[in-house]
Amino acid sequence: MKMRDPKVVDVLIVGGGISGLAVAHQLVNAGRSVRILEARPVIGGRLRTHGGLDLGATWFWPHEHRVKSLIDELDVAVFSQYLDGDAILQTEEGPTRLDGNPIDIESGRFNGGAESLARAVAERLPSDAIELEQVVTEVRAGGDHIEVHTATDRFEARHVVLALPPALAAARVSFSPSLPSRLADLAASTPVWMGAITKVVAQYARPFWRSNGLAGAAISHVGPVRELHDMSGADGTPAALFGFVPGTERKTTVEAAEVLSQLVSIFGEEAADPTTLWIQDWKEELHTSPPDAVRLEAYHLFGHELYAQPAFDGCLHWSSAETSSICPGHIEGALASAERVARTILGSDQS
Repeated sequence: MKMRDPKVVDVLIVGGGISGLAVAHQLVNAGRSVRILEARPVIGGRLRTHGGLDLGATWFWPHEHRVKSLIDELDVAVFSQYLDGDAILQTEEGPTRLDGNPIDIESGRFNGGAESLARAVAERLPSDAIELEQVVTEVRAGGDHIEVHTATDRFEARHVVLALPPALAAARVSFSPSLPSRLADLAASTPVWMGAITKVVAQYARPFWRSNGLAGAAISHVGPVRELHDMSGADGTPAALFGFVPGTERKTTVEAAEVLSQLVSIFGEEAADPTTLWIQDWKEELHTSPPDAVRLEAYHLFGHELYAQPAFDGCLHWSSAETSSICPGHIEGALASAERVARTILGSDQS
């Protein structure tokens, strides 16, 4: 089957998470034509929300001014993380109630979940700016442009932005010519933020722990969930607890029964019957994590200086939470990398 003629834009962005969306937002505001290719059938990447509850990113913090600016610009509704009550420490001897909540800190949440931020950005883009279910297979540099190939389409752009975890790009995308060896090794070795993590979210009819004087916060030395927090909405609805299960090579799956058993041990019998229990294993996400995500532990590579140096004669850029030297891994980091890339592209076009 003959491939269609290439679609030509100023900037082609691979990945429709918050970083890729933010790059597009800034470039569109500057008059550039953009196209975002997102492998999934929905935007947002690791800003994933179901029923108002976050299966990916959840928080932002007071010092993160880029998030705050974007929230204000787009009029996204937010609220503060619930902090009141006591926390729990779970050890092999059992749970111990702590006086107060030394686990949680002041942070912000999004009404309707973090995905609402991604949707708000997408709504500001031209109607044809995002193409879903477009899995990029090849990036080919040549002359003064770059070609990007998917299974069905070919694109040409002056600039290409890889707005996805570098290790994912290294594992899934073919580059022609090959990336410089130092950059290729760096990308393949950089951990994926949340890439080896399983996030557990238990929704309940009401936040019963609050009436028991608990904050919903816990730290466990026995697991499988190693830390827990209140994920209820602004008014306590929907009511939910969430926690993180670290990735291990020893065990690849987390069972609902063991999660519920742990929740009962910490919070009591009312925790045994959630209305919904989500177990979101990010290492199994084809469009987030490479096959070896659990083994990637060189976190000092986040924000490496090479990610700020465009490859392919200044045409290939990196924009994701992992490539930021500012708040790497956070939404703020994703926005900081987007800001850096947009500034670089606009500056090069003027030179």
